[in-house]
Amino acid sequence: MSEEIMNNGSAGNFIHDFIVEDIAEGGRFAGKRVHTRFPPEPNGYLHIGHCKALCIDFGTAEKFGGLCNLRFDDTNPAKEDTEFVDAIQEDIHWLGFDWGDRLYYGSDYFEKDYEYAVELIKKGLAYVCELTPEQFREYRGDTNTPARSPWRDRPIEESLDLFERMKNGEFPEGKYTLRAKIDLESGNFNMRDPVIYRIRYIEHHRQGTKWCIFPMYDFAHPIQDALEGITHSLCSLEYEDHRPLYDWVVNNVSVPSKPRQIEFARLGIDHTVMSKRKLRQLVEEKKVSGWDDPRMPTLCGLRRRGYTPRAIRNFCDRIGVAKVSSTVEYGFLEHCLREDLNENARRVMAVLRPVKLVITNYPEGQSETFEIENNPTRPEEGTHTVTFSRELYVEAEDFLETPVPKYKRLYPQGPECRLKAAYVITCTGCKKDENGNVTVINATNDPESRGGDPADGRKVKGATLHWVDAATAVDAEVRIYDDLFTEADPDGYEGGFLACLNPNSLEVLQGCKLEKSLETAGSDERFQFMRQGYFAADSKDSAPGHLVFNRAVALKDSFKN
Repeated sequence: MSEEIMNNGSAGNFIHDFIVEDIAEGGRFAGKRVHTRFPPEPNGYLHIGHCKALCIDFGTAEKFGGLCNLRFDDTNPAKEDTEFVDAIQEDIHWLGFDWGDRLYYGSDYFEKDYEYAVELIKKGLAYVCELTPEQFREYRGDTNTPARSPWRDRPIEESLDLFERMKNGEFPEGKYTLRAKIDLESGNFNMRDPVIYRIRYIEHHRQGTKWCIFPMYDFAHPIQDALEGITHSLCSLEYEDHRPLYDWVVNNVSVPSKPRQIEFARLGIDHTVMSKRKLRQLVEEKKVSGWDDPRMPTLCGLRRRGYTPRAIRNFCDRIGVAKVSSTVEYGFLEHCLREDLNENARRVMAVLRPVKLVITNYPEGQSETFEIENNPTRPEEGTHTVTFSRELYVEAEDFLETPVPKYKRLYPQGPECRLKAAYVITCTGCKKDENGNVTVINATNDPESRGGDPADGRKVKGATLHWVDAATAVDAEVRIYDDLFTEADPDGYEGGFLACLNPNSLEVLQGCKLEKSLETAGSDERFQFMRQGYFAADSKDSAPGHLVFNRAVALKDSFKN
């Protein structure tokens, strides 16, 4: 799977092949501009799975010089909210896509949906049914038994009257439904006279209480596509069995065009869940801090963690478009981010688990500056200045009083080590508190080694260590993230997805020491903390005087290609 993903690239796919045929001379859309749509339901935040569909819808339009509409599927008012509408638009713009003036809502078409439903009744292709939900299931039949409905032959005039009265609010919920009259014997159960309208007494976030009957998605969606002039309705594989109903609707009502539905496999990623219901449960049960928790697969969560639009779009592009569902390693998403940030993130020094290092032969009260290259892959981005003095901070793990075999960092009378861009030093000892914890590491520097660049030709047996000047360091809280779930397939876990939540998915480090240049870091900037990973300032919690950084991804690339 890994090699296939790595080599897939952005070449054409079966959707593009279909479109090429459709717009060629003699094709069903010859001479027409390719027109797609992205139809999110505003009942939650977009996640990485939606992002694949989003990239396919907008990306396909871009590839063919066409258009892509943004249409909110708000035909189910029970779960919808303007909060989600705003968040979805923000996420799409963040990824770099735009719908221009083509922003629509499914509810914009309620009048036309109603008119087309009346048209079907008049044609004898729909009828008002009064089976209860229990009876509906009982009469649905099975693969060997046709469905039944005693109301299928209700007179047209009677169905027209009842449907209008349903619209006028004369009946309770569940009393009546409007069903399409198609084929009760069909092997495709979606075609066994599906319900296309139901009664709901609930306030709609845009329509208020104007409507008390609402169209079902399978009826409303093809009408919306046709009215907007959509040529290709691209959707996930779960709608493949619904395609005959999609075609039936556009072929039997007087819509101005007949779009083509094409299905593709949904995106699955290990060690996470994609169900909005389950993500909502995580939020409502406070298993996470919110929809934008950096451990969540939501786009707002990934953005807050430090992901970039480029990394996510590259990920979606490179996993390709398939007809067969598969699960992608989360490590490949991290791999795409690491590739992007390696090229674009500024290198800085930050000490996450600090211990003080005193250069005993360096004069007290003296300081100097050194230049750190901002990005070795982009020399044109220059350098930034860091301050050096007698007292520094280094990582606690960079010192062992009694070294283990092959340990090449600091220990008493150990090998020379380089301080990044500064000096070569030798550890001479340490100080401890009453509990035996090391509080200070002592070392001497070689004044002749100023600059500490390995290119100077000097052979140093020890490691090159990052550091921060104690006199100018700024304090920060740093959050280290791991997989939200311990199991690769939380959905299939025997004890339920909540039972395999990772108790170690978040580690909060206090008192971290950062170089002063990070004091004014914006949440849209990305940094490589040398030897630690790639980080971004938390967009919600970080503020002057209380810096908070999230690790977007570790330096080590565990993805096997």
